[in-house]
Amino acid sequence: MIRVTDLALPLEHSPADLETALRRRLGLAPAEPAKLTIFKRSVDARQRKAIRLVYILDLALADPAREAELFRRFADDRHVLPTPDTSYRFVAQAHADFAGPRPVVIGMGPCGLFAALTLAEMGFRPLLLERGKRVRERTVDTFGFWRKGVLDPESNVQFGEGGAGTFSDGKLYSQVRDPRHLGRKVLTDFVAAGAPEEILWVHRPHIGTFKLVKVVESLRAKIEALGGEIRFQTRVERLLLEGGRVRGVRLASGEEIAADQVVLAVGHSSRDTFEALLAQGVTIEPKPFSIGFRIEHPQTIIDRCRYGESAGHPALGAADYRLVHHCANGRSVYSFCMCPGGTVVAAASEPGRVVTNGMSQYDRSERNANSGIVVGITPADYPQGPLAGIEFQRHWEEAAFRAGGGNYDAPAQRVEDFLAGRTSTHLGSVLPSYTPGVKPTDLSTCLPDWAIAAIREAIPAFDRKIPGFAMADALLTGVETRTSSPISIRRDEATLQSVSTPGLFPAGEGAGYAGGILSAAIDGIQIAEAVALAGMGDQVRESYDRAYAAPETAEDAAFRRSAARRTLHSSDW
Repeated sequence: MIRVTDLALPLEHSPADLETALRRRLGLAPAEPAKLTIFKRSVDARQRKAIRLVYILDLALADPAREAELFRRFADDRHVLPTPDTSYRFVAQAHADFAGPRPVVIGMGPCGLFAALTLAEMGFRPLLLERGKRVRERTVDTFGFWRKGVLDPESNVQFGEGGAGTFSDGKLYSQVRDPRHLGRKVLTDFVAAGAPEEILWVHRPHIGTFKLVKVVESLRAKIEALGGEIRFQTRVERLLLEGGRVRGVRLASGEEIAADQVVLAVGHSSRDTFEALLAQGVTIEPKPFSIGFRIEHPQTIIDRCRYGESAGHPALGAADYRLVHHCANGRSVYSFCMCPGGTVVAAASEPGRVVTNGMSQYDRSERNANSGIVVGITPADYPQGPLAGIEFQRHWEEAAFRAGGGNYDAPAQRVEDFLAGRTSTHLGSVLPSYTPGVKPTDLSTCLPDWAIAAIREAIPAFDRKIPGFAMADALLTGVETRTSSPISIRRDEATLQSVSTPGLFPAGEGAGYAGGILSAAIDGIQIAEAVALAGMGDQVRESYDRAYAAPETAEDAAFRRSAARRTLHSSDW
């Protein structure tokens, strides 16, 4: 097939216009047989009065010789190339009578789900352990917290089937390098599980919470149909070690489960798990993350700023933004997890602490846009040890709890008051979406002074990029602390096992190797491959040649190494 990139058409065009433009681009006759497939569609809104849709298209011709002729004609055109092979091939397959011990996967967020799914597809019948509840039961508990302020520490935004991504905007894009097209497998599996087919080709795909619930349930059913076992409300208390090597896990119930390969995909908020691992000698290092607030504006302001008179066009949807400002004090402030037409949600997982996050449904039709406005921090801000970042988070979450009134209401402040350094006594025209509720107050007590100074400098700078961003009644709600994991569980670059504890496979966002749904799922697939090739021995009946995939370049390897040492939530900028 032929791939044509950067084909731009006006916002108002028909499918016939698209095919005509492609045929004209390649010099094909109108009657020449061809099959057109949209691989990607993005929006070019740099000129608001002339917004264009930009396509990447795949074209299949009936005659291979004709395709070869076109490749010769366009040999010097970087926008006309062969369509790459994005299909996924399993690296191994277990014997039909595979007897184990089964690999154990801890955590059922996107990383754990795709690690377990890939292992199940290879015939290894994984055992998946999740401390929280099934996604529908979890949804009841989570909405109960939002409506009544009753927190279940084991069933909330952070813990339960689907992970933290279930109660988010459901973004399925990332900046991670993906030379093997593993992200395509993730999207294809999502569509097979009931996600909208458009996520395969829209530029910045998302699903949204309610659709994600059904997708997660479908993935669970597939894992079980392939021989995997899933246990809910099952918390792993410690590793079973022999000579420093993993030999199984012990549950909070006292039960011990034998396993030579344990995938740790617990997410960024399993603080008690990190404490237990450190106590057992697992190598853990502090890593950068970010802290800040959520900011809400009327969605119409963002739409008009991005799309002008075309705001509201069905092909555009609710507009988003990405903002970065480098401050005079050396800090960087940026927008994080922007949720068009979404809500600010209560994301606490521990009693006596307030945490915010953002969430959208698939249609992104709520009245407000919200985003994290966060400040990057490094271990230099919490130098006390590997888990010092967790204590840093807890300190400011507790401050937010007190400022909100001690009942899980969140502290909030009008932007005009925040910039002026005065306490808010009332709300304005921007109504808060956070439940249980908000308390107008002074947010300067909820973050370090240098973070407050940085955000006060950044908001007027953002207003110059998005007029109205600093509107008086825009609403800040605190605090946002769970941008990414505050720790990194180091793993060997070749085997993907813990550098200190063979048999343990740290994975996903919680271990410091991902930053969002898509990157976490990709890491889960890679971990599953490593598990399959690591210790199954003669129980693997065949290993496939991985030469089909683009080899990792030196640049890719350097990027991957650095990724473990930096703030990976940048993939969600």
